[in-house]
This record gives sequence, structure tokens and C-alpha cells, in this order.
Amino acid sequence: MPSGRTPEQFTKRSLVAVSHAIERAALAEAEDGPLVVLALFQRLPYFAREREVYRRIAGRAAVTVVAMVGGPPPDLPDGAYGVTLDEAEALAREWTVVALSPRFGATLVAHDRAEVAPAPTLESGRLFEGRWGFRRDEALHEAIRLREQLAERLPAAARTALDEAIARVRDIPAGPGEPRAEAALRLLARRGDRNNQPVEPAEAMLDETGLTRWSGADGVTASGTLPVALVGLRVEAPPGSPERFGRRGVAREGHAVLTAITAVLRPVDRALRVTENEFQLLLPGLDEPAALEVVRRLHDAIGALARSYPFMAYTVHAAVGVTTRRPLPTADLRAAVDWAVRKGVPVAGLPTETADAVAAPAH
Repeated sequence: MPSGRTPEQFTKRSLVAVSHAIERAALAEAEDGPLVVLALFQRLPYFAREREVYRRIAGRAAVTVVAMVGGPPPDLPDGAYGVTLDEAEALAREWTVVALSPRFGATLVAHDRAEVAPAPTLESGRLFEGRWGFRRDEALHEAIRLREQLAERLPAAARTALDEAIARVRDIPAGPGEPRAEAALRLLARRGDRNNQPVEPAEAMLDETGLTRWSGADGVTASGTLPVALVGLRVEAPPGSPERFGRRGVAREGHAVLTAITAVLRPVDRALRVTENEFQLLLPGLDEPAALEVVRRLHDAIGALARSYPFMAYTVHAAVGVTTRRPLPTADLRAAVDWAVRKGVPVAGLPTETADAVAAPAH
């Protein structure tokens, strides 16, 4: 990093706040020469939320470039240039906003860690690592970097305007007072972070409404970013349990099963109770081996209940998959559990987003 700054960790919530600050600065009235704005949005839904802001920016800037996987929308604001990112390239995991003029510069460069922190929603807790600042020469460096990486995908007119703006910036030294202004901004940002209420411990077990809210299905989210491991679990008591052991006893053992399930959850995880004996675990940032380890722990914990309740030998069937789809494919997960029960398979796997459930080794 040319600034020598130590990378910071951002949640999605704080990252959006910095993005908005830079965009607001780009919209401010100022006679400071040609303005360049470049932004990487990862996926279209994140840009769609800011479309009106970028329409206004494009009306003021000499060059406005927005890039995302899958390409920009067909109704991109006039004056903005869209760039399609390949899902496999490094820029696809970057959330970046750069504003540059001869007398001003602001930069946010953040890389998606594909992890989450505890937060009210899955989206707001996404973690990024990067840096931000209001230094013109840092913004110049980032504008040059992005120009080099995106040049072949920009039309000639955009490249020419970008090159002219960058050349103009190079002709004028940065203002010596930038560090003072940035120090004040960072103090305000830290105080804002302190004023945010800490995240209260959330209920790990959700209902359908809670799942919709937490997963972002009724807000702004996008497929292809954060992986979430899904574990479907059906826990079946011996036939005739209520008649043999009494409903109070069955309820007591059922509570023990519920406790065993929630015990494997991290603070960022959630679970959905689908039916009386079927559950879905939502484990952000885990890969399939880690999810299978969770299933192994669940098998051990539920199997161990027989020591306390010797007549309650539960049968457990599970399905495991990792998805970046939004909304989360919970219906597919339930179908995979049904498949495991029909086939008598302890653990069914979903090796790809589109494949049918196939047997996976039990652990």
C-alpha cells in the first residue's frame, strides 16, 4: 500500500458509511478541476441502491466508472461508464470508491474476507479488510491502478477523459493541510463508532420471519459474495415415544435435543426450526469440511443423550451444502434431508449449487 497505512477491518455497515461520505464529497460544489469517480460494487443489487447518487455524480464528474460482476444495468445513468467484472478476478471481491480532482482526493479500498461478525443481519455483519483516507495522492495512485486494470474494458472516450484528468492532477501538488483535515475526520469516525450501540446477543433459533430479516431476503443482498454453509437435520425419536414415555418425558428429551443443536452454534450462526423434529443450521463463512465437522459434533451430542435418556435412541439424518445464493436455498436443503431419510443415508451432500443431493461420508 503506497500510504503505508495498516489495513483496517470493516463491517459492511461501516464500509457503507465511508462510501457515502466519499460520494457526498464528490457531489459537493467545488471549483477544483475535472473530477474522476471510480467505484467497484461487487454485484448489481449494491449499485442499484445507489443508482440515483451516481446519476448525480455522473452529471458533475468528467469521468464516472462503475464496475460489478455481471455487468452494469442497461439503464446506467447518462455519463457513467459501466465495466463488467469476471467473477474469478480479484476486483470482484473488492469494494472500492475513489474520488479524485486536482485539489481533492478520497479513497476507500476494501477486500471481502468472506467472513462475518455478529450483527443484526447477515449482510451488515460481512467483514472487509482495507483502508480509507482523504489524501489526494493516495486517490491518484488508486485511480491509476484501476485505470490500468479496467482500461481494456473502457471505451476510448472514457480512457481519454480519464488520462486527461490524471495528467491534470499530476501537474498540481497536493495540499499540505490534508493530514489535518483527515485527522479530524478520523476522530469523528471513531466517535461515531463508539456511539453505535453494541450488538445485543441475538436469539440463535429463528422462525421464518426472523430468517427472512436476518438473511436479507427483504432488503439489499446479492448472490455470489458471502458463502454460507447449510446443515439440514432431522432428529427422529423411537416410534411410539409419547405413549411409551409420556408426553412430559418426550418434551424433556426434545428440549435436550434443542440444547444440543444450539450448543454447536457460533455467535454469528443461526438455526431455523422447520418442524417439531427438523432444523436448519445457517453457518456463515464455513466451508463444507467445517460444516461436516459440525454434523459430526451434532451426531455425537445427540447420540450421547441416550446415556441420560436410555430409552430415547434418536435417529439423525442430515444434509450439508455451501451456497452463495440469495435468498438462501432452504427449500433445496429440506429436499436433500428428505432424500437422506428415504435412502437411509446419515449425511447427504450438495457438492454444487445445482446438483441433486448425493451421499456424503458420515463422520
